[in-house]
Amino acid sequence: MIGDERDFRASDGAAAELVMDHVRGRIERAELRPGDRLPPERELAQRIGVSRPSVRAGLRSLSAMGVVQTRHGSGTYIADGPPQLDSRPLSLLAALHGFTPEQMFEARRVLEVGVAGLAAERATGEQIAAMAEEVTGMFASVEDQPAFLMHDIRFHRAVAMASGNPILASLVEMVSSLYFEHRRRTLPRGRDLRETAVIHRNIYHAVRAHDADRARREMSVHLPRPQRLSSAETRAAVAVVANFAR
Repeated sequence: MIGDERDFRASDGAAAELVMDHVRGRIERAELRPGDRLPPERELAQRIGVSRPSVRAGLRSLSAMGVVQTRHGSGTYIADGPPQLDSRPLSLLAALHGFTPEQMFEARRVLEVGVAGLAAERATGEQIAAMAEEVTGMFASVEDQPAFLMHDIRFHRAVAMASGNPILASLVEMVSSLYFEHRRRTLPRGRDLRETAVIHRNIYHAVRAHDADRARREMSVHLPRPQRLSSAETRAAVAVVANFAR
């Protein structure tokens, strides 16, 4: 009985893999493009020769990879828009290999300083306008820390998107997402956020002027080196790493 159950589970997993291979093959042959709707589960099951639960399992895996999106009441679609990388594998690796706060800050620094320079070289007028909107929002919310943090996150996302490299933009999004919730909880109350808003405005001005060297310098000033982290920032980063193992 146990052997039969194991065989069933292995077969079920193999069937889900067939679903993933089917969708992957159609994408590679350009038969499916971003935004295209996949056939209904019943049709996919008949076409691939698997059960509907196997179709659902395969689509869940593709969804976790960011390849497909399920819209309630509408169906399953090939994901459009910029790719999004899931931060959970990075969280697991951090717990497994003991990533230090310093290493995580360093990774963010390398990524964001680099994309700032690329953004200065490649940003479109629309992308620059998006950054300006977030900077304006930061100045308008210096007394509202949660709102300020949202504008901060969106500004960095806009800079990353303006780099013109979707891989780098996705990596920045993935690394930044590790900090968002904890930063929201630990941002010191009463902290003067106007200085932070000014630093972001300086980055924006450098990007708008298409001055890549200046953009990298301004982003470097904004993101502290691990050796210059405040005790509060270090404690927050340690807590983030500790939460990975829970």
